[in-house]
Amino acid sequence: MKRGFILGKFMPPHAGHVTLVQSARALVDELTVLVCSLPDNPIPGESRLAWMRELHPDCRVVAHTEPAPQQPEDDPAFWDIWTRIVAKQHPEKIDYLFAGEAYGAELATHVGGMFVPLGGRILRTDRNGIGGLSGEAIRAAPWSYWDYLPHPVRNHYALTVCLHGIESVGKSTLAELLADHYRTTFVPEYGRSHCETHGTDCREEDLMLIGEAQQAMITAARPWANRLLIADTDALMTAAWSQMMIGYMPDQLICHRKADLYLMLGNDAPFVDDGTRVYKTPEKREKFQRIARNALELSRTNFVDVSGSWDERFKTAVVAIDVLIEQRARGRAA
Repeated sequence: MKRGFILGKFMPPHAGHVTLVQSARALVDELTVLVCSLPDNPIPGESRLAWMRELHPDCRVVAHTEPAPQQPEDDPAFWDIWTRIVAKQHPEKIDYLFAGEAYGAELATHVGGMFVPLGGRILRTDRNGIGGLSGEAIRAAPWSYWDYLPHPVRNHYALTVCLHGIESVGKSTLAELLADHYRTTFVPEYGRSHCETHGTDCREEDLMLIGEAQQAMITAARPWANRLLIADTDALMTAAWSQMMIGYMPDQLICHRKADLYLMLGNDAPFVDDGTRVYKTPEKREKFQRIARNALELSRTNFVDVSGSWDERFKTAVVAIDVLIEQRARGRAA
């Protein structure tokens, strides 16, 4: 039986890492991947470990989280320390030690195994593609390397913009327009499908299902977005519906991952009764609007107000999203 070993930070995992692991896995019967992390790393080790396990379910993916020297010049006992770390994580004999960088040759002399230098990085080929990828460059500008990020990492770096507002304020229409403008996808409203199927007389269990289903759709769609995901609504709006329908907001509807930006649509759009509307009078709609806005404020979300004509709404939304993108780009490059 051939056993292989790889270690790295995978911060974050990218196409170079994935192709390295997949190539190595094809050459051995068992492959161990050691994910190394420190408490102050810019991407938590727990996240990277989970990503690598998701990406490589046929490998033994383990973690080392204790402080250790990162370079030979950091500690005279550098190689002894790392030999003990590797032995703890891989007590079996190592047949092949795989790496995409030259350090693998020296490491192999200490931990055992034949050094197998895989990948374009060590060969200095494809410098504008997989062979030139680096975690540091990706962390500084993740959207610039989008095509080389696996889905779990895209889920981490994608931005989510969610439309928020009561019935008949144009959320679905604006969501489609924004998705087309940013050449990405959008997540439709589950609650509408649910109510068209089961009716609008919702109890707590219906509202919980609606909110959970909406969040599940958003989570599933985020890795497929073109950097930016547009959501027609999310569980926070379901929480507002709950306040209107049953008199309170279940905690579970408020604790989900929040969008990076909410667009709070004003109640100044022409009301259209399409047969599924619940709160039709001006008084009820105004009350619902206050509750919806209050859900955003209590959750301390990042939101902007969007009102006016359809054209004005679209322009306001685009400006707000562009500001968000610019702010995130500056923040990650800093």
